Amino acid sequence: MTSILRIDSSIKGDASITRRLTAKITDHLGGDVSVRDTTKLPLIDGDWIGAAYTPADQRSEAQKEQLALSDALIAELKAADTLVIGMPLYNFGVTGPLKAWIDMICRVGETFRYTESGPEGLVAPKRVFIAYAAGGVPHGSGFDHASGYLRQVLGFIGLTDLTFVAAEGVAVDEAVAIAKAEEQIAGLAA
Repeated sequence: MTSILRIDSSIKGDASITRRLTAKITDHLGGDVSVRDTTKLPLIDGDWIGAAYTPADQRSEAQKEQLALSDALIAELKAADTLVIGMPLYNFGVTGPLKAWIDMICRVGETFRYTESGPEGLVAPKRVFIAYAAGGVPHGSGFDHASGYLRQVLGFIGLTDLTFVAAEGVAVDEAVAIAKAEEQIAGLAA
């Protein structure tokens, strides 16, 4: 059975459009779904960076504890066959919780490495579905600073098979925006 990791990053709880869409995507795809709500993730800090850049065999117990959550997030990412990410657009970019997850999973030697020919992603290829919701910013427009960023950072760690499902204009007509997104979901190959 396909394992799906669903990442939710909206701070709106049950009122979240992206959470509704990620649930619909995972239902449509079928499989064993694990859900990671990123809204409680801590931000990385200088101690975290110090631990991440210390060779694993030289880390103190405190540094190992500092990276334990990151290690768990990376393990669940690598174990999944498919990734479904909820990405609401907040102030033209990704949410703080989604950025916290990204910072936790982007680790040198774990999900990417630097080589003489440039960076190399270390996460095995997998399908990624991104539920995009915005009040009035069309997906891929010049004001959508989230989609290009997410494409770049996921590509950096090796994930390049991305499909966006967009609920655009929810501030204008939420029902129409959601209906259009649901049509896109119905057309996804399982």
